[in-house]
Amino acid sequence: MPAKTGQQYIDNLKKANNNVYIHGERVEDVTTHPAFKGAVQSMAKLYDLQYEKPEKMLYTSPTTGDKVGKTFMAPETIEDLIERREAIMEWQGITKGLMGRSPDYLNSEVMTMEKAYDYYGKGNPQFAENARKYAEYARENDISLTHTLIHPQVNRAKIQAEQKDANVALHVVEKNDDGVIVDGIRLLATQAGITDEIFVFPSTVVRTGAKDDPYSLAFAIPNNTPGLKYLSRESFDYGKNGYDHPVASQFEEGDAIVSFDNVLVPWDRIFILEDSEICNGAFAETNAVVHMSHQVIAKDVAKVEFLLGVVLKLMDSIGIDGFQHVKDKGTEIMLTLENMKSHLYRAEHNAKIDRWGMMTPDFEALNAARNWFPRVYPRLAEILRILGASGLMGIPTYDDFASAELGPILNRAMQGKNVEGFERVQLFRLAWDMTMSSFGSRQTHYEYYFFGDPVKMGMAYFDNYNKEPYKEMVDEFLESQNIKKPSILTKSGTQTESVLK
Repeated sequence: MPAKTGQQYIDNLKKANNNVYIHGERVEDVTTHPAFKGAVQSMAKLYDLQYEKPEKMLYTSPTTGDKVGKTFMAPETIEDLIERREAIMEWQGITKGLMGRSPDYLNSEVMTMEKAYDYYGKGNPQFAENARKYAEYARENDISLTHTLIHPQVNRAKIQAEQKDANVALHVVEKNDDGVIVDGIRLLATQAGITDEIFVFPSTVVRTGAKDDPYSLAFAIPNNTPGLKYLSRESFDYGKNGYDHPVASQFEEGDAIVSFDNVLVPWDRIFILEDSEICNGAFAETNAVVHMSHQVIAKDVAKVEFLLGVVLKLMDSIGIDGFQHVKDKGTEIMLTLENMKSHLYRAEHNAKIDRWGMMTPDFEALNAARNWFPRVYPRLAEILRILGASGLMGIPTYDDFASAELGPILNRAMQGKNVEGFERVQLFRLAWDMTMSSFGSRQTHYEYYFFGDPVKMGMAYFDNYNKEPYKEMVDEFLESQNIKKPSILTKSGTQTESVLK
């Protein structure tokens, strides 16, 4: 079947009736529940956009000839890679980078399975074929995915096999003719209840060993699989109107704990089974981490573009754009944006065909950007808060302005340099919702931990960075001075003896 529409996405969710809980109660219909319906409507817009801009968003399936989503397209040329990113940016133009798990993110991972499926055959030849077929299935049916890769935070000082309750983390219970029975808990599934399927795979940061083989898994199953439950945190979409909560009301994705209660995973849905070594290498060897990072940096660019626009509008609205410290803060955001765009440009134009036949971006550029952005985004949010100052505290609601008694007073009291009070407060509520509301605070926290602990990420970056050329540069410079060591230092033991005395 071809790429789906927004209505088909909604109809699929209704039909699936996923096992989703919030505030201790099971959700009857996520498409109408106040905690989820805003995000569902936004996701539907993304799918509808595929048909509004088919030349940007769709391409011809290599297997069926149907028009399918371009975010599933495995690029073979640099032009393909740029086309795919442009499709990603069309979606990000709607979400403003505020939905970190829009479909293009996991589509990037699934895409690599189409080409790099042989990697999964290391443990079992069947798993390679499973990976290839699943990539085709997801593309042809435009499957929306959530994912989970984090074990419960019980005792980070111990591996899963050595936990006091070694069965709390998702693990293999038994194998039978139908598949593998798994049981336990996983974190942290974003968009859990409003997607078609869940992709379970290993962490890209935490490496495991042979003792953790029972916890080393990769598979995909429908979200309505018996025994699978999503325990959602409270929603940051409080059911308010778009004036009061302009971004939370649209882009609150939700996050959930995932409970597997003796869930059967069919054999044809398993990609890695009880093999920590294959799990550890999966993302790097298949270049999934590269293509997912490519999507993420595109998302980050869209997010900074929107944040910069809000900052500039805020400056204009209260006439602070002429102050030196204000301009300097605006420059910080501009420099961040241009740096991120440069990383993206370098990644695409230095791309090379990998051993799987995919045109793969330059990971050095993407890796630098994905390590840097979590460190700088909190500062960007801080700048918006600083410039908004007390104006982000006393912000009336839509109902206040709608009051016959209060509306005219507020419209005058809250006026800006060139705008009436109603318009200025609308802008300031947007700035507040992006940075200070529950939704905004989650955005900052989410970006900081997007790929994992930034310190661990930084350590891995440092360890893997090619440091030798720079050390050699210094050695060559020092050697070029032709400075001879003083003769007194060349005499055996002289320096040591003088120090000892």
